[in-house]
Amino acid sequence: MNAPRMVGFVLGGLVAVAALLAPLVLSGSQLTIYVLLGTAAMVTVGVSLLMGYAGQVSLGQAAFYAIGGYTAGLMGVHGLPTVAGLVCAPLVAGLLAALVGIPIMRLRGHYLAFATLAFQLILLSVVGQLEVLGGDIGLQGIPRLGIGSAQLSNTQSYAWLTWAATALVLLIARNVITSRAGRGLRALATSEIAAESSGVPVARYKLAVFALSAAFAGLAGGIYAFFLGYIAPGSFPVLLSFEFVVMAVVGGLGTIWGPVVGAAVITVLVQVLNSLGTEPGMPPYASSVFSYAVYALLLVLTLLFLPRGLLPTATEWVRRALRGREPPAAGDRPAAAVPTGDASGSPAR
Repeated sequence: MNAPRMVGFVLGGLVAVAALLAPLVLSGSQLTIYVLLGTAAMVTVGVSLLMGYAGQVSLGQAAFYAIGGYTAGLMGVHGLPTVAGLVCAPLVAGLLAALVGIPIMRLRGHYLAFATLAFQLILLSVVGQLEVLGGDIGLQGIPRLGIGSAQLSNTQSYAWLTWAATALVLLIARNVITSRAGRGLRALATSEIAAESSGVPVARYKLAVFALSAAFAGLAGGIYAFFLGYIAPGSFPVLLSFEFVVMAVVGGLGTIWGPVVGAAVITVLVQVLNSLGTEPGMPPYASSVFSYAVYALLLVLTLLFLPRGLLPTATEWVRRALRGREPPAAGDRPAAAVPTGDASGSPAR
């Protein structure tokens, strides 16, 4: 096993151990942020699959986040098993994405981005008018997630559940990318015409990855609904979709672990700025202004100085450092110079 791959395995193991131990040392609001970070990471992995690997732009992932949340919450409120609600959340989100994707995935570029954004606006408007979903007031009294009398009663339990679900999402995404379908996705991201001429079923792959990314968002939405016990249209604003895109770009589009890094950076930074915006003397709109400013500034700085994202850039730096320490292989050593002439440049006799 070469050094970069060994470093990757070691870092992956350290991250897994840290994710398991973090709920034991965090408390109160820190645990809440940790749970929200995990749900954001799940959605952002889907965004990275869709935009980074398949080259399809979506500005409406928060819509599927909301669909998952309302599916799980509605089933729980009406007395159905909460575990069934959590299972149905990604299934319903993925199915609706497949239905919506049949017409809109024929679009490309900014037309596709506007179509997904319009879908979220329409969804929020409809949800706000339906009394069965609580209307503008929202869906209240969502029960705790559990099986029978065994329920997740504290934030620590939800933290472990959230990151177990995040690990599952990362595993699925990795298996997709390393499969034949993953190679097809990378091909259509480069050129849909060339991919189709090479035998890649472009339309089917685009629809499949759109539905899969929506299922990831639906799973995160289901956990979010059970964790908070209350959701409303205001819980899934349009800004949230842009936040997921910024997380994916900052962490590294077209990577598996990049979205987790981006979600961690953005989530922590937003929480710090929200705390700053609520300080005495700050205007009531300070938090919103800070959020918009940070998203715009991070996006611009990343595209200018780290166009590949934080994780790919850091990985490349580590590889260069390790490569510089390794002695050159026998085949890489330069051959001895063969004299072809004297010092004046005249050919040898």
